[in-house]
Amino acid sequence: MRTHPEPGGGSAVPTPTADPSTAPTDPVLAREQAHLDHARDQLRRMREQVEGLDASTAADAFNAAYLDLVLARRVASLQDDPRTTLFFGRIDCRTEHGAETFHIGRRHVSDTHGDPVVVDWRAPISTAFYRASPSEPMGVGLRRRFGVDRGRLTAYEDEHVDRGPEEDADTAHSAILAAEIERPRSGPMRDIVSTIQPEQDEIVRSDIGTSICVQGAPGTGKTAVGLHRAAWLLYSFRNQLDRSGVLVVGPNRAFLDHIGAVLPSLGEVRVQHATIDTLLDHARVRAEDTTEVAILKGDARMAEVLRNAVWRNVGRAEEPLVVPRGSRRWRVPGYDVQDEVDALVRRGVRYSAARDLLPQRLAHLVMLRIEATGDFPGDTAQDAIARSAPVRAHAKALWPALDPAGVLFSLLGDADVLAEAADGVLTDDEQRMLLWEKPPRTKGSARWTRADLALLDELADLLDRTPSLGHVVLDEAQDLSPMQLRAVGRRASTGSLTVLGDIAQGTTPWATDSWTTAMGHLGRPRHELVTLDRGFRVPGLVIDFAARLLPAMAPGLGAPRSVRENPGRLDVVAAEPEHRSAAVVAAVEASLGEPGSVGVIAPDAFMDALSAALTWAGVPHGRLDAEHGDDEDRQVELVPAGVAKGLEFDRVVVVEPAAVVAAEPDRRTGLRRLYVVLTRAVSALTVVHTEPLPEALTA
Repeated sequence: MRTHPEPGGGSAVPTPTADPSTAPTDPVLAREQAHLDHARDQLRRMREQVEGLDASTAADAFNAAYLDLVLARRVASLQDDPRTTLFFGRIDCRTEHGAETFHIGRRHVSDTHGDPVVVDWRAPISTAFYRASPSEPMGVGLRRRFGVDRGRLTAYEDEHVDRGPEEDADTAHSAILAAEIERPRSGPMRDIVSTIQPEQDEIVRSDIGTSICVQGAPGTGKTAVGLHRAAWLLYSFRNQLDRSGVLVVGPNRAFLDHIGAVLPSLGEVRVQHATIDTLLDHARVRAEDTTEVAILKGDARMAEVLRNAVWRNVGRAEEPLVVPRGSRRWRVPGYDVQDEVDALVRRGVRYSAARDLLPQRLAHLVMLRIEATGDFPGDTAQDAIARSAPVRAHAKALWPALDPAGVLFSLLGDADVLAEAADGVLTDDEQRMLLWEKPPRTKGSARWTRADLALLDELADLLDRTPSLGHVVLDEAQDLSPMQLRAVGRRASTGSLTVLGDIAQGTTPWATDSWTTAMGHLGRPRHELVTLDRGFRVPGLVIDFAARLLPAMAPGLGAPRSVRENPGRLDVVAAEPEHRSAAVVAAVEASLGEPGSVGVIAPDAFMDALSAALTWAGVPHGRLDAEHGDDEDRQVELVPAGVAKGLEFDRVVVVEPAAVVAAEPDRRTGLRRLYVVLTRAVSALTVVHTEPLPEALTA
């Protein structure tokens, strides 16, 4: 579709209309609203056309079921959300066809002739909307951004990209862009598709073969960048990733519940979600390790210990293999059998795969002896010999069947087994730390811990190769142990990774201090490291307050900087211990006078008391802890400090910073947890405390 730019350009202040049903009076805005109405009509036509297709016309039941699934997915992707618009921007370009206009939106919409009415933000032409600049206009003459209120266009703002920086310097800051970034949200997270910055777009559109590590300070949009990258990859490499799959691994269930709404809004419904615990769901967690033991179990050296523990089970061929066949007994000396066993070990295949091959290798040795006598028993003879009882029994004795739980049960319950597997790898003291004080009677009664899940996953991969996906997005990667990182990495062993995190937000005792080390554990020593330090979400007053903690918890890490013109609001409220809950309620009630979400973040132990205080004050609220979480978004959410990572709220009330620090195993981890908690606010932060603030905050 070829059209020409609106004459005259111009802009409007991004202020919502009082009544969204009122037609805009500005002639440019009226034409754009008409285009939006036309786009919605065309999207409805596209959806109705797909709904009218009949999957039962397929050749057979299997194909009919598959076609029905494809059509259902297609219908879901064509749903319109009346609360928002189908496009958020427009570019007027010079192309080989002349001047063309493209409206950029969350999904592609075409007319009855197949011409684009809205261009998907992931399409190559849309790159210019995000990256064009006066110094590199990319063929763009005009970039237009739209203000939106309840599904209708309320404002527009033009940037004449091709005029150069001197002639159009007044467009350096977009009022609509700032308004969209600061717009109140109904839940803790939303997409950033209309506000993606050039440095974010470069990450989003990196080639599928590139594994990327993003070091992103709070408010830089690193999580949203990762999700948009997943959506872009699915769009750009659809055939490849439809077969191999995409997985997003997040820090906790509450986080995944909220990001689950982002990808569908970007046109994608085919991404798997998991936490590290659900990804490594090999057993029910029934116990908890001490911090020292959990750190040791997460150490990368455990991979060698587990490998030794598996392969120690392969026996030595001390006896010959004797196979009766017909009137003869065929004898294979033990040293020949051992040569085959050694060859299988050297091949580097998984334990169970090698075990399955052994009967065929033994049968081949028998066949060589049969054929040496001049007898050729036929093509099926070797398979018959491999299935014979003597061969199967001999192979079983040499190469017993194993399962992950059985291997780990023996390793942690038997000092001699552990000593053999850990010889030269772990010290005697470390081995004593790993052993159970009272070993369970059976592997079925073992009380596994969270750290054991990564060990069981490593063992499962040693026995049978873990299937690889096409792409994995790992968020908050700094918090995973080396063994957990190995577990994630093997799920992208033939694919690629997008790794997101912030060294300063490492809130586990085993949190990494180096992305080089972490990427090595993920199996990606060669990767691209990108730093995002421009904060678009967290206002200046808030990020500067939180950054006071950096020298004490992450020396050498640069402080993030907010690029928001609005500095936000910061209030620090000191209260008497008996009035702490009342002060929190007062801060929440004050926040309710403005639109947008409110997060009350406090130590886990404070949850019940604060919930009771809010209930008594008549403040409706949700809870995002494991026992009380649900799928309903409320304006006020009560959030344990341990669950706050990755979440965002318009206004945040942080309760008792000193207690947040004290709840962690060590001071460094506690300060990092507090840094996370303090940087969840998009507009305003209120800190309520009765205990003295941590010294780093008062410096």
